[in-house]
Amino acid sequence: MDENTDAAPPAADPAAVQTPVVETHGDDQALTELHPNYKSALRVEATLASIPFLIGAFVLEVQAILPPAVIMAPVALLALAFIIRLPSRRFYARGYAMSTDRLRVVRGLLFRHDTVVPFGRVQHIDVNQGPIDRFFGIATLTLHTAGSHNASVNLSGLGEQLARDMREEIRSHIKREAL
Repeated sequence: MDENTDAAPPAADPAAVQTPVVETHGDDQALTELHPNYKSALRVEATLASIPFLIGAFVLEVQAILPPAVIMAPVALLALAFIIRLPSRRFYARGYAMSTDRLRVVRGLLFRHDTVVPFGRVQHIDVNQGPIDRFFGIATLTLHTAGSHNASVNLSGLGEQLARDMREEIRSHIKREAL
């Protein structure tokens, strides 16, 4: 084995380092990846969503209607794929770019959504956290805009402090523009 492959990569603070995503569909600004803990939070949510299906498969398995493992094995394999693969794909399919006058949010695996919110259209800003988000130190920044179509834009998976800093930066831009 090559000794370079066994060496561990240098540790870095995930809150301090944000890696740009190498994607620039329709815009010249590179996207910024979300907080690394967001992938873990997505896995916990996928696990919680899988539990009822695993319980249902177990109950059907105990009934002994079909041969052993006919129901439980496929459900367990699907749940495992749902818990491991899907959150990783969802994590890498999302990103954002913030400039001096707008926020761009890109998300979606099958259907891609690329939303640009000019700060001049923002009416108010929320920072939201659920229990899983609090556990992992992440938050969702929600921009409420004027208009009825897509009147709010959510940016999930930000570090808690980064979400609060972005809220304050957008708020200060709105105040400057109002003067």
